[in-house]
Amino acid sequence: MKKLTVVAILLLLSTGCGYHTAGKAVKIPTDVHTIAIPTFVNATQSYRIEQILTAAVVKELTSRTNYRVVNSSSPEADATLHGTVVSTQIYGLTYDPTNGRQSSAEVVVSARVSLVDRNGKSLFDNPNYYFREQYEFSLDPSTFFREESPAVDRLSQDFARTLVSAILENY
Repeated sequence: MKKLTVVAILLLLSTGCGYHTAGKAVKIPTDVHTIAIPTFVNATQSYRIEQILTAAVVKELTSRTNYRVVNSSSPEADATLHGTVVSTQIYGLTYDPTNGRQSSAEVVVSARVSLVDRNGKSLFDNPNYYFREQYEFSLDPSTFFREESPAVDRLSQDFARTLVSAILENY
């Protein structure tokens, strides 16, 4: 009987191993219920990049959290997420050896993002937020499709998912 009791105690002690599910620590204070997300500032020549990134962040935040999101700075907002698209660049990655034309490229977006509460206290800040997405060109002119816009859409989804995770989780 003693052996059985010792085994039961050891079993109970071994179940509390100290590991916890990741992604449960929230950085945002509990008194924040409404987050304002004004359209990001576009400091580049890229058409509508700020709108695409802002929309992706709003969609990600509303789908993953219970925060009320408003689209402009407002006195009713408990916190405001500011973003500035600092640069966008497209780099050629590979070239077709038969004709020398570009066959793949990479779009790189750099942004500054910060979340501040209504008193101006910084809750999250990242002045060097970089994201990149690769895409390929069709080598056949009859099936040519401009792939840059879908690449920017994919990049914006990754940007939003990573940003919301960084804000919400304690990493």
